Amino acid sequence: MRFTLQGAHLVDATMDVERGSVVVDGTQIQAVGQDDDAEGQRIDASDSIILPGFIEVHTHGGGGFNLHTTDVEEVRSYRRWIPATGVTSFLVTVVGTPNALPEAQLQTAVAAIEQAHQHSSEPSAEPVGIFLEGPYISVKKRGAHPPIWLRIPDEKETARILELTRGYLRLLTIAPELPGAHDMIRRLVEEGVTVSIGHTDSDYEQAREAIQLGITHATHCFNAMRQLKHRDPGPLAAIVQAEQVQGELIGDGIHVHPAMMDMLVRMLGPRRTVVVTDALAGAGIPDATFEFAGQQARVICGAARLGDGTLTGSVLTMDQALRNMLDMTHVSLSDVSGMLSLNPARSAQVADRKALLKAGYDADLVIYDRSLQLQATICRGQVCYATDAWRQRLSLDTAKEA
Repeated sequence: MRFTLQGAHLVDATMDVERGSVVVDGTQIQAVGQDDDAEGQRIDASDSIILPGFIEVHTHGGGGFNLHTTDVEEVRSYRRWIPATGVTSFLVTVVGTPNALPEAQLQTAVAAIEQAHQHSSEPSAEPVGIFLEGPYISVKKRGAHPPIWLRIPDEKETARILELTRGYLRLLTIAPELPGAHDMIRRLVEEGVTVSIGHTDSDYEQAREAIQLGITHATHCFNAMRQLKHRDPGPLAAIVQAEQVQGELIGDGIHVHPAMMDMLVRMLGPRRTVVVTDALAGAGIPDATFEFAGQQARVICGAARLGDGTLTGSVLTMDQALRNMLDMTHVSLSDVSGMLSLNPARSAQVADRKALLKAGYDADLVIYDRSLQLQATICRGQVCYATDAWRQRLSLDTAKEA
């Protein structure tokens, strides 16, 4: 399908143009900024803001669907649902299993990614790889991860994980103070995997040493890591000082106080901050009760908690995260676009084709109105979500919408 979105406010991490057009041809952006006589449908977007689609590198599910699963169709249902929150690409997050590697879940993730490739014409967000959050994490900083899930890094297990994931492993969290962690970091970096420091009780020196081995990402800064103190700076100081490391921030204002959210962005800068939801299956469902890898959780006052009150993943959605970042931190809309799209694209290793309004890039777009309410999500040139008003504007057949 070929169409032109005309006269919109265009914003990405590299530009902020008050009035311009985006020409989409098939799955790619053909031109940006031009408002000529391009062929195909011409759509008035003069009352709208267009940004690159959001990329979720740390989410466990939403809409009632889990990504840590042995059901390929559950992942398929998730990728059909998630565009309603502005997400056009995501990593399939896998966590631990009792006393063993999560082999079945990793195999399911691979199968789900390959299924999406085989059905690329299906309107849905694109799973661009796998994120393994653990099981190589600190028992002291495990968060909602049960001790029975945790493991010690091992050379044979590293090889097994790489074998199971078949080239789709993009991101892995590790606590670098664990025995054998340095060897695992080296091997994963050699294999092209983005390695993240997280769920860690490492001190400043341990974190610096691990970063020198090739770590370039940090899992939910502040959460599940040793605190930042003036005489015991811990891993966060090492993360901030290492310009090659990007740091995640759960943008709900609950996991991290808004003042600290703003402080982290000021320390890392907008070009190194990766906004994530760390969402669970209950995201997008008010007053939900749901499961996180075998544990019952429920939404209480906008937060996801286990039965004992432990704060677990969030129920945040990325469309709300955009508004939160603008409300709670000092950044511009262009900065936020980078934090929700371009920066995560770098960690997911898809920044060469996603996350910018640029000719030749995937036609992954989100359309907001001027009050910053999501109106439509386009994934690789296909409309995957639209409000009633935008469904009419785009001449959509309801039956064709996911």
